[in-house]
Amino acid sequence: MKSKFYITTAIAYVNAAPHMGHALEFVLTDAIARYHRMKGEETFFLTGTDEHGTKIYNTAKRAKMDTRAFVDMNAKTFLNLRELLDLSYDDFIRTSDRVRHWPACQKMWKKLVEAGDIYEKEYEGLYCEGCEAFLLPRDLQNGLCQIHLKPPAVIQEKNYFFKLSKYSAKILDLIETDKLRIVPESRKHEILAMVREGLTDVSFSRPREILPWGVEVPGDPSQVMYVWCDALTNYISALGYAENDKKFKTFWPADVHVIGKDIIRFHAGIWIGMLLSARIPLPKGILVHGFITHNGQKMSKSLGNVVDPVGLVKKYGTDALRYYFLREITNGRDGDYSDKLFIERYNTDLANNLGNLVNRVYTLITKNNITDFEFRLFNDTYRAKVADTWTKYKASMEEANVHEAVFHVWRLIDFANKMIDEEKPWVLLKNDPPKARAALCNLLETIRHISVLINPIIPESAQKIRLVMGLSPVTKINDESEWGAVKKWQNVGNGMIIFPRIEPLKT
Repeated sequence: MKSKFYITTAIAYVNAAPHMGHALEFVLTDAIARYHRMKGEETFFLTGTDEHGTKIYNTAKRAKMDTRAFVDMNAKTFLNLRELLDLSYDDFIRTSDRVRHWPACQKMWKKLVEAGDIYEKEYEGLYCEGCEAFLLPRDLQNGLCQIHLKPPAVIQEKNYFFKLSKYSAKILDLIETDKLRIVPESRKHEILAMVREGLTDVSFSRPREILPWGVEVPGDPSQVMYVWCDALTNYISALGYAENDKKFKTFWPADVHVIGKDIIRFHAGIWIGMLLSARIPLPKGILVHGFITHNGQKMSKSLGNVVDPVGLVKKYGTDALRYYFLREITNGRDGDYSDKLFIERYNTDLANNLGNLVNRVYTLITKNNITDFEFRLFNDTYRAKVADTWTKYKASMEEANVHEAVFHVWRLIDFANKMIDEEKPWVLLKNDPPKARAALCNLLETIRHISVLINPIIPESAQKIRLVMGLSPVTKINDESEWGAVKKWQNVGNGMIIFPRIEPLKT
């Protein structure tokens, strides 16, 4: 029986176009999903859009658009990222989908009611429309929301609440003991500090007269679900939770939820409380990534420093952006984007190191009409380095530490470039042809392994390298990770420049 792997992104809020943070999260999740598929696991990768809430409703009103037309328009921009970022997701769930999503939300609500964890009360609180959340005074800094830097509105209304406080001690134990694993460790300590202060009950609905756009609360048409029972339930609605579908039985619980650091308390707090209340198995882990700044500053429309990922891809290509995210941004930490660093990283790592390696080996083999190889010389040196890389790469990817895995692959690429410079096969071809063939054979075999290792990271480029080598697309690691597959040169590719250099910025 195949082992399964289920991974999700947070669903993107469709009040505006996709930004760099969305692109980072989608690419990171995609790389992890592709790795697990290469392992031969039955993998399910879910993403989608969050389409309800006050902010959506008010933004549509300000745009003088019907709310449905507004979310359809913006959801399309996120759906377009599939091709733009070369994403391999298996499903895209929209929370406005009355057929696929709403029944699961209403089933979840009823489960919480059955557990005695939903109650109604008059409430006055500090509401941040940007967060779609009621905040406590301790959440504010100088009276402002720390994320949106705006004062929350004081709202008084009658809502349904979820008894999250009932599960505070249990959630604390789950995180402390790593039964719910939060990665990286710094984010685990961050959420533990929040939980130790005590989780408070959460507003779970809004009056329909204020917010007519959302999932109706079962048994009370005067209220619509507010964010949590709606948005968070997407992780199981897409699997057919409402119908107890085979897909739900196969893939739940999630192996990894990939989220941004600003929503960790919702996923490690409210979502876990909901699942405990409804007696649904818990996810195994939460991978938390940081934000992307631009030249050291937070991206902001008012500062005019927002970087459009769509424009970057159209200018430099999908794999250039994918590589930058996965190589430059350390697991869990904030990362910075600058045009200068982006171009330097591309030219150094992709065009020079990897692209030139492939091109040099290809040129030496084809120009000298070499078709047969032998491994006898240099074999142990190359094989040992490749095996060591695989060991470190797998260990990093199993921990979803893609940044570190990419580092190990580029150490192998540096090694191969160093070997070609030291062995000088272009000289050996004149003085010692058998030794030259052995050097080129081992270099070609190393490149074959590199094409597998980079497949989750820059899949389009991996397949171009395979094409140059006359190889079929990457399938499973077990079919590819052994040493010695290259025995003959199948020149069915061409000498394409895989990574054309980008002109450096003038300073």
